[in-house]
Amino acid sequence: LQGCSRSYITCSIMDKFLNKAGALVGIANADVDIRLSGAEDRPRHATVREGNQESYVVYSGDDTVCGEVSLKLEGKKKLEHQGIKIEFLGHIEMFYGNVQEFTSLVRELQAPGVLTEDQTYSFDFSSVEKPYDSYNGINVRLRYFLRVTIARQYAPNITEEHEIWVKNVSTVNTEVNNPIKMEVGIEDCLHIEFEYNRTKYHLRDVVIGKIYFLLVRLKIKHMEIEIRRRESTGTGSDLYNESETITKFEIMDGAPVRGESVPVRLFLSGFDLTPTYRNVNNKFSVKYYINLVLVDEDDRRYFKQQEIVLWRKHI
Repeated sequence: LQGCSRSYITCSIMDKFLNKAGALVGIANADVDIRLSGAEDRPRHATVREGNQESYVVYSGDDTVCGEVSLKLEGKKKLEHQGIKIEFLGHIEMFYGNVQEFTSLVRELQAPGVLTEDQTYSFDFSSVEKPYDSYNGINVRLRYFLRVTIARQYAPNITEEHEIWVKNVSTVNTEVNNPIKMEVGIEDCLHIEFEYNRTKYHLRDVVIGKIYFLLVRLKIKHMEIEIRRRESTGTGSDLYNESETITKFEIMDGAPVRGESVPVRLFLSGFDLTPTYRNVNNKFSVKYYINLVLVDEDDRRYFKQQEIVLWRKHI
């Protein structure tokens, strides 16, 4: 396994395959189960990863992560080991292969020896730092997880992982939260003015605004509002930007006239939004934009976008 360098996940899958193969030829094996204390009383976060819906127990940055590890021996074989440990790890994983570890704590569960019966161990990570939110993006994910390792000398290690989801209350100065006012247009064809009530919004907030038509000489068919998320990873020549539309809805159908005003009211709580992240551990950023789109009768699109800052008020 020393030649396995693609990723820990690949090696872990290989380890499990060899463990199963080893059980067929008489090498002792064990099932590992990680249980979190109080998990049934905590909120859960649902996300889609690789096409699968997954759910994780939510912790904040100050919460203690504790629980039990149960080892169940397969059959009646003895299991010789070089030590059993549990780690609490924080990783930033780029989808092109780069992994950065920013948090790592270890608790030794048992010294080297021989397991002759099922065992249960308690663990407690009360001082572990969880400075960043968990994030599952297009080109990057930030995750926290527990990893149990049973080290063995003449067989692959036995490993098991259990992921948690971390959410932190944002530290954003909302005392300065000016409204957004902008004028856009095409000379002698279109002149509009739009305003939104604030620049910074918490994740359950409401965006309130108005759009004024000062000059309309284009045949406008309809108007849309979009919320777009832009994810930036890497730096310099290795900078990658990916944008996705979180939601899009029509706020006007038909041609506007000069002097007309269109109200905007957008509730943010119904969408899969994260806070704005700026340069997380020098690896990635996530920004949000309100995009105003006008479509004319020839299906030409005119748009103007404005960045907004999102923040988490409550867990």
